[in-house]
Amino acid sequence: MRGTDETSGSLFSYVDLEERVPRRYPLRRIRRVVNDALISMDAEFDRLYADDGRPSIAPERLLRASLIQILFSVRSERQLMEQMQYNLLFRWFVGLGIDDPVWVPTVFSKNRDRLLTTDIAQKFLAAILAHREIAPLLSDEHFSVDGTLIKAWASVKSFQPKPEQEAEEPGGGPDDPPATPPAAEAEPTETKPETAPMTPPKSGTRNAEVDFRGQKRSNATHASVTDPEARLYKKSPGAGAILCFMGHTLMENRHGFVVQAEVTQADGHAERKAALDMVHRHSPGSTKRLTLGADKAYDAEEFVQDLRQACVTPHVAQKAKFSAINGRTTRHEGYAISQRCRKKIEEPFGWAKTVGPMAQTMLRGVKRIGAQFTLTMAACNLARLPRLLAE
Repeated sequence: MRGTDETSGSLFSYVDLEERVPRRYPLRRIRRVVNDALISMDAEFDRLYADDGRPSIAPERLLRASLIQILFSVRSERQLMEQMQYNLLFRWFVGLGIDDPVWVPTVFSKNRDRLLTTDIAQKFLAAILAHREIAPLLSDEHFSVDGTLIKAWASVKSFQPKPEQEAEEPGGGPDDPPATPPAAEAEPTETKPETAPMTPPKSGTRNAEVDFRGQKRSNATHASVTDPEARLYKKSPGAGAILCFMGHTLMENRHGFVVQAEVTQADGHAERKAALDMVHRHSPGSTKRLTLGADKAYDAEEFVQDLRQACVTPHVAQKAKFSAINGRTTRHEGYAISQRCRKKIEEPFGWAKTVGPMAQTMLRGVKRIGAQFTLTMAACNLARLPRLLAE
């Protein structure tokens, strides 16, 4: 007998959301670890909120919603709120009932930005790593470090001269060429222009054409009007410079979990400085001999000496010339092992830029991007848990 294609006017369901998610679904294990980490941060959340006033969105739900946005590559907060209207899996993970109203996107964003600071993101990452199921998987002796560029939410056209540079009149400096004598200016010269000069863009036009050829632009004289903290930088000689920030991670070598994350302004010394800061922050005052693997960008005499003073063996890749790493370090078998393991640090970077939102951030400022980057690294660790804990 053929069934009828009729749509009922109303829907009544007595099935709990918990029963709609399969028992062996990977998010179940992730949610259990996240809930335990959030419970351990309960006292920290109490210090952030006042005792009276109108209740805000629960910080636990804000963090779960931010994680689900990263794990499922949801493009924006508005799209996340839209999907939570009909996606039962999202509601179950965040902790919303099937009849609970979904937040307004702007309200969610403002509450999330007040909560999700760099300090809270780092404590959340530490709480996940301290979980009873994850802590045995970590190495406390062998680590690797590296950095990556995070494209800023600013166009190259926004990289304009600083106000003090615009105020300087051309030809007024002591090193400028002498002015042309009046007699030479009076003599007419007939020159035929090769090409017509490009007309300057009209003020107020949207996305106007700009020609940067022949102009010297550097971070000392120019700054982005969209994101003043972004810097024009490139890591490799053959690449073009972009407005960006620099993300740094410290990884343990046993299973490749990210244990520390940080975002700084992009410059040539940021990677080595951030590496030292993350090592000291992860193992403050440690007397145990540690090893730190890194690529050739970290092969600098001052950095190597700082690591040795901090009781850290520098397993840094050697430069072809003038290397600070000698046979004292490379003769040991552990050096070759660290060089193999350190390449795994590229996997969290790739995950953060393909699944996560770090290929080009939509936020501005070092602090906000740092919180987003740290939370993305925490999500990357969580995404690997179902496979590792199933073994």
